[in-house]
Amino acid sequence: MAVSPEHHAGASAATPTPMVSLRGVNKHFGELHVLRDIELEVAAREVVVVVGPSGSGKSTLCRTINRLEPIDAGEIRIDGDILPTEGAGLAQLRADVGMVFQSFNLFAHRTILDNVTLAPMQVRKSKRAAAEAEAMALLERVGIADKAGHFPAQLSGGQQQRAAMARALAMRPKVMLFDEPTSALDPEMVGEVLDVMVGLAREGMTMIVVTHEMGFARRAADRVVFMDQGRIVEQNTPAAFFDAPQTDRARSFLASVLTH
Repeated sequence: MAVSPEHHAGASAATPTPMVSLRGVNKHFGELHVLRDIELEVAAREVVVVVGPSGSGKSTLCRTINRLEPIDAGEIRIDGDILPTEGAGLAQLRADVGMVFQSFNLFAHRTILDNVTLAPMQVRKSKRAAAEAEAMALLERVGIADKAGHFPAQLSGGQQQRAAMARALAMRPKVMLFDEPTSALDPEMVGEVLDVMVGLAREGMTMIVVTHEMGFARRAADRVVFMDQGRIVEQNTPAAFFDAPQTDRARSFLASVLTH
């Protein structure tokens, strides 16, 4: 099942407005300056992979885009609209910006089907039959339709993460954020999650992916953004970034994470 590529095609044809825009974004945690003057634009249908050492601000950057973390200064826009701070506008933003976390955040007492249908029914006001049909199609898309009646604890970590992806996609988001989606998985489960993400990228989903999976960055990214100490230090195509990094810091990082 294609995941609403027509939505993105229409959006990008109608306007050149970036799907995500950050201008002069700064964020502190107490005395710690975790995001420093961030400038970033992501076009509709673009896949941007954010990499960098631990503590460089990658996850915080991701979490500011749907306001899980408020910013101290600057401006963030989604599809041209300024990021709302509260109320109905914020609820709408979170419907339009899907997010997949390190932890799966599924409702343990609900079946996988219920986990996927809950938000479309409550937020989008979808009828149950339509929501369940869409959910089953998405569960088929991510390869776990046979687990629809199971509870999260009955699934492997990789299956739970794929269920979390189906849940986010059920809202028909304009953009998907992934914050280290494979870091909590056993190694043998990583590939099954990354394969689904590669499929989404190929279908035209706008994606911002924070990850340490350099193979995924090479395979699926349109652009790699390298962060260090709260700043965007370098950004380029995957081939240019991995084969000819422009900064000493990026070269050092790549030397530490690439074993061959």
